[in-house]
Amino acid sequence: MRLSRILVELLVVGFALDGASQGQTHASPSAKPRVYEVVSIKPSKPGTPSSSDILPNGFRETDTTLDTLVRDAFHIVYDKLVVGLPSWTESEPYDIEARVDADTVARWRKLNSMERRKDEQPMLQALLMDRCKLKFHYEKKELAVYDLVIAKGGVKMKEAPQDEVETTQMAGGGGVTLTAHAISTGSLIYTLSGTDDRLVVDKTGLGGKRFDFTLHWSPNNMAINADSGPSLYTALQEQLGLKLVPSKDTVSVLVIDQMERPSPN
Repeated sequence: MRLSRILVELLVVGFALDGASQGQTHASPSAKPRVYEVVSIKPSKPGTPSSSDILPNGFRETDTTLDTLVRDAFHIVYDKLVVGLPSWTESEPYDIEARVDADTVARWRKLNSMERRKDEQPMLQALLMDRCKLKFHYEKKELAVYDLVIAKGGVKMKEAPQDEVETTQMAGGGGVTLTAHAISTGSLIYTLSGTDDRLVVDKTGLGGKRFDFTLHWSPNNMAINADSGPSLYTALQEQLGLKLVPSKDTVSVLVIDQMERPSPN
């Protein structure tokens, strides 16, 4: 599956399911959200290269699958937090372009990237409900998780000013390196979720404190060479003063009740 725009940019804006986890059914939103002024969804032609572009007035994606769009719309960064997606959403590629009106563009200019992402989520949901007849609800489910806690010896990250904007950069090569500025542990868990096929839950008690740090580890927890770094578990403890502890937790899961192939333009 191609990474969603959320993961590509590492723009963490908070878990969208938290605010809608009471198990209610959503055939349509209770209050009509803002919508894209122009939307184009069409099957990709064979050989179309994959691309993902955020535009000043919307976005454009080519050779993407609609399960990715669902995850973007509900800010899902861990696959087990959504169930019931039709199989075609993961295999049939589409080209998607959506644009907003001038007033929305003007308003977006005043938002940072994370604020815009959060603002755009209900618009993506409305797009899916209109073009794919999406219906969904939330359920509580117990899952195997990792609790992110403070390791013995305490936090080793440098605290950053509260009013700074979160930024992250991921680099490959000899291992994986995450360079972060003004990031909270509540945001870090989204980068870590999926480790050993588990969601990561923030149990550090650090609240909204923000930190600067660089985290370097070996992908798949296997040292390739001397430069690839330690396992993620070791790197977290040695470099950040944090620890992953196996546990179980009850979390909100997005359940897809209905989703049809997109209607023609």
